[in-house]
Amino acid sequence: MTEAPQALVVDDNALNARLAATLLGRLGWEARIADDGRHALALLARQSFDVVLLDPCLPLLDGEELCRHIRRKPQCESLPVIAYTGHGHPQEAARLLASGFDRLLAKPTSFNDLRLLCQQYAPAIAE
Repeated sequence: MTEAPQALVVDDNALNARLAATLLGRLGWEARIADDGRHALALLARQSFDVVLLDPCLPLLDGEELCRHIRRKPQCESLPVIAYTGHGHPQEAARLLASGFDRLLAKPTSFNDLRLLCQQYAPAIAE
């Protein structure tokens, strides 16, 4: 039996975080939730993940700074970090991609959009 892929959902909005975690669970993923950047860094220090869904607008340590912290960790250099955002304006998208995010996923997220994302990072699980 293969181990389920692991996702870290970082969002200070509990409803958005639970929705993403629930949808990921329906796709065969295990999801952990962090409600701020410091909590996310603590989880990343203890566990490896296959993908991070990260709200760029977080308290204490914003998502862009958190993404830079993640990219500086040798074990996380290739970890896909997805901007999980309700603001998908082209200028913001360009800024987020330039700051280290791999791509954007719009909130609220549809099951199909999340399924397509999961297929990219764990194709055998998400089909």
